[in-house]
Amino acid sequence: EVQLQASGGGLVQAGGSLRLSCAPSGFAFRGAYIGWFRQAPGKDREGLSCMNLHDGSTYYPYSFKGRVTSSTDSTKNTVYLEIDNLKPEDTAVYYCAAAQEIHCTRPWLWGQGTQVTVSS
Repeated sequence: EVQLQASGGGLVQAGGSLRLSCAPSGFAFRGAYIGWFRQAPGKDREGLSCMNLHDGSTYYPYSFKGRVTSSTDSTKNTVYLEIDNLKPEDTAVYYCAAAQEIHCTRPWLWGQGTQVTVSS
């Protein structure tokens, strides 16, 4: 069974940083687009980044540019999302997803999510 495993969430104080990880199970990322998303209670899901593992380029929506950074390791089989200057409104469940296009608008596989809670 193919799965995505997101991890690294937790309780963080406002102003801090956090790095989330996304790793596959049952398949290799090789050549995929990996996106990060989040959903806060009562709000719509929003995209934070979409990394092209073919060339390492990453798309960031304007609202998150400069505050989130997506990266990968040398094997390109784990994708990270670093979030800086966390605010209480960043509290949400964060998901990674695999997609086949540059903005990750139509993911074909979702991870189970990891909770991030930011205290003021």
